[in-house]
Amino acid sequence: MMSAEVSGRLYLRRRITNVVALSLSCVAAVVGLLFLGWILWTLVSKGITGINWELFTRDTPPPMAEGGLRNALFGSAVMCGLAIVIGAPLGVAAGTWLAEYGAASRAATVVRFVNDILLSAPSIVLGLFVYTLLVMNTGGSFSAFAGAVALAFIVLPVVLRTTDEMLRLVPAQMREAALSLGVPQWKVIVQVLYRSASAGIVTGILLSLARISGETAPLLFTAFGNLYWNSNVMQPMASVPVVMYQFAGSPYETWQQLAWAGALVLTTFVLLISLGARALLLRKRVTHD
Repeated sequence: MMSAEVSGRLYLRRRITNVVALSLSCVAAVVGLLFLGWILWTLVSKGITGINWELFTRDTPPPMAEGGLRNALFGSAVMCGLAIVIGAPLGVAAGTWLAEYGAASRAATVVRFVNDILLSAPSIVLGLFVYTLLVMNTGGSFSAFAGAVALAFIVLPVVLRTTDEMLRLVPAQMREAALSLGVPQWKVIVQVLYRSASAGIVTGILLSLARISGETAPLLFTAFGNLYWNSNVMQPMASVPVVMYQFAGSPYETWQQLAWAGALVLTTFVLLISLGARALLLRKRVTHD
């Protein structure tokens, strides 16, 4: 009788604890969603008025004049594209070595540890490193190429981690079956493992693209910015995050409006990239099922 009474008290206490914890979790989630909705509403309400054809066809204007973000959008596309071209192949190659050759060796452990540090390093530190490496050693000449290299340092650890994890998720039986047929290991990796892990690797590349598209700090020390159209990657080049940073704190209403419009365009781009990455993963998962 006493045992049943004690167990009943314990069960009641656990139920009360569970209800309290669940209630606090729901409250925290609701508060987070409210702030997120507030941020999105502010962004859309202030940025939608600046979305027009001129935003994509005119360059950034001088103070008190009308203009657009054509040169900034072009600069962001160029630097992000170069960053993916530089960082993604290196990340895939390094991740492949970790998963297929390094395995649990001491060298692989060190590489994973360093990659974790690089993954969590502030982007401004990477920008300062590239500034010291490229800008200062070339006589202080800012360039879009230097900005792309800084962004590539952000892409590299993301793609490396994703490639490593995706390749290690491929069943060992697939490797053994291919190797038992006398297929060289490099061909097993290219024709078997990459095909199985392609959705995860591409998703990692897309997510790294979404991350670097909004980076400002590295570009302030490398690409710097440009109010005019420039297609030379060895010269300073405008970008949407830097223009937002410069225009949002200005006293000119036209510049502030362009900053809000650029923020909305950038947020929409990141949203589409994230949805595309999720759709790619879900489609690949359904195909395997």
